[in-house]
Amino acid sequence: MDLQDRITESLAGNLDAFNQIVREYQSLVYNQAYRVIGEPDAAADATQEAFISAYKKLHTYRGGSFKSWLLRIVSNACYDEFRRRKRQPVVPLIPKNDEGEDVESAPWLEDSTENPEEFAQRKELSKAIQSCLDRLDIEFKTVVVLVDIQGFDYASAAAAVDSPVGTIKSRLARARKNLQDCLRGFKELFPGSLRHLGEV
Repeated sequence: MDLQDRITESLAGNLDAFNQIVREYQSLVYNQAYRVIGEPDAAADATQEAFISAYKKLHTYRGGSFKSWLLRIVSNACYDEFRRRKRQPVVPLIPKNDEGEDVESAPWLEDSTENPEEFAQRKELSKAIQSCLDRLDIEFKTVVVLVDIQGFDYASAAAAVDSPVGTIKSRLARARKNLQDCLRGFKELFPGSLRHLGEV
């Protein structure tokens, strides 16, 4: 069953078909939400809200890039989360695993092929990148995550946030400059082949 068939079945009330869509796109949606929001629990909440909204709005999908359509919904869910936080500020908690121990990195960052030093370096670099991302306003953060982390082209990113391509390019240029300035303070965390990026 291809994507269009699953959409058609979902519109007919087949929850199994929609669950197949969720399984196919949940990593993409969660990664977008996590990088924009910066907290695993909040990203999981935004992901859940995005899929609930997608199910309710599935009848509005008119073809084209389903990824862009879906990421527009999760981007809106992230905006809603930021608006909620402004109304009711929260103190972020350190996530815990099943044993109640503190977890400092997201599960998908773990790689059993790395030695402990490489893992620690990558974990610190990921934290530094997320720290710099978190300093961006949400509209700039969303665009840089779509293009530079998720790998979307300008047109797809524009469709995902419902903005002109020119706006995407402008926001991306500004976001990249701010990230570059921020990451200069963490250049010792970059592998030798990339360390020059912090010196530009």
